[in-house]
Formats: sequence, C-alpha cells, structure tokens
Amino acid sequence: MLRSDAQQPTTHDQRLLESLGSSDHDWRHADPWRVMRIQSEFVAGFDALSDLPKAVTVFGSARLGEGTPEYAKAREIGEALVSAGYAVITGGGPGLMEGPNRGAHEAGGLSVGLGIELPFEQGLNDWVDLGLNFRYFFARKTMFLKYSQAFIALPGGFGTLDEVFEVLCMVQTGKVTNFPIVLMGTDFWGGLVEWIRSQQLARGLISEGDDELFLVTDSVSDAIAYIVKTHKIMTDNRLKTPEKGAE
Repeated sequence: MLRSDAQQPTTHDQRLLESLGSSDHDWRHADPWRVMRIQSEFVAGFDALSDLPKAVTVFGSARLGEGTPEYAKAREIGEALVSAGYAVITGGGPGLMEGPNRGAHEAGGLSVGLGIELPFEQGLNDWVDLGLNFRYFFARKTMFLKYSQAFIALPGGFGTLDEVFEVLCMVQTGKVTNFPIVLMGTDFWGGLVEWIRSQQLARGLISEGDDELFLVTDSVSDAIAYIVKTHKIMTDNRLKTPEKGAE
C-alpha cells in the first residue's frame, strides 16, 4: 500500500465506524464498497503469511525507543526467539515493536511487521523483512491471532492492553488454542495482575485458573523456555515438523 508522509485527518477505521452520522448520507453508497476493501485486506494478509513458519508475536509501546532498558530487552527477545526456532511478528512500528524486529533480523531470522494506519504516519521500521500495512484494526488483529503460536507483551499503553486482553479472551473462551502468553516486566504488569485476582477472580467475574493463563517474568530466558515447554505438549498442527517426504 502506498503511504503518504502527510498527516491524515481521519483513518479508514474512523470513517467506517462514524460514517452513519455524515450529513450527506454517503454511507449508503460507500459502505458496500468498504466491504470489498476489507475483504482485500484479509486476502492479502492470508496470501502473504500463508507460508509463515511457527511464530511468536511481541506486543509493546511505540514510545519506548532505543536507549531505554525496555528496548534493549525487546531486542534481546527477538534474538532469543530466532535462536529457539521462531519467526518474530510485531506491529511493525517504532519502539518496542522495532526492538524485537531488529533482534530477529540481526540474528538471521524472519522479522515480520503488521502495521496499521494511524492519523499521523509511523511507517514500518527498518528491521522488518516481511511487512504488511492494514487500514482496519480488526483485520490486523486476525493476522496476529491466526499466524502466531505464542505472545509476549512488553510494557505499553492502551493499544498493548487491548492486544493482551484480546488474546486472553480468545484463549479463555477457547476460540484459539491455549497458546502461551508472557507478560514481560513484573513491575509494569504486577499491579494489573493483582487487580485481576483481587477484583475479577475474587468476585467471580472470571473462573479459577483464568489468572494463570499467562506467565509474568523479567527473564528473557524464562519466557522463551516457558513458550518452548508449552509448545511441546500442545497439539496445534503448525508446531509440528513435517515428516520427510510428507506434503
């Protein structure tokens, strides 16, 4: 997708969700065509990622860039995932998305970025080997879920929290296999985990064990070991190595 350096007043997501209130009622004519555009994003994503090997998605803030401890750890995570045999997927932007892409690229692995259209352009970072830009958040989220077998969340803002709880909800409800989820950073995530247990679990808003659908750690090696160990007992076909001569 050709992207402009100029800031955009609105995004495709915004125009889709707010078009009903337009005074000229263009939505009567535009929305049916938007369906085709949405369909094209799914087709392009499925086509580009269909041969992706086993992969781990790393979420994190765009605002913590090179020079921060979080960026250094993100870069270390990308390198460690490649060493463990995984491709690395991120949101493709700067900061804690760039870090894992950079670590994966420098380690000789496959570095994937799934970008999103925002009012002010970010663009894919320079360490992405395979990149896609999406207009619609829901299409992009589907690609994260469909082509990842584990998720690591570094510190981040509302977008990172949205992605974490999306994955937790899909695992909790059985919409996807019980993929390993790692929350990286005990200081950052500890308060949220305590709230989940003291409010949601204690009041019966989630079930016993839902507060254990993730690992909270500061250790990159422990995070990778947890993912590898969990994958050894999972049944997802994408985690199996094809037998010699098999199609």
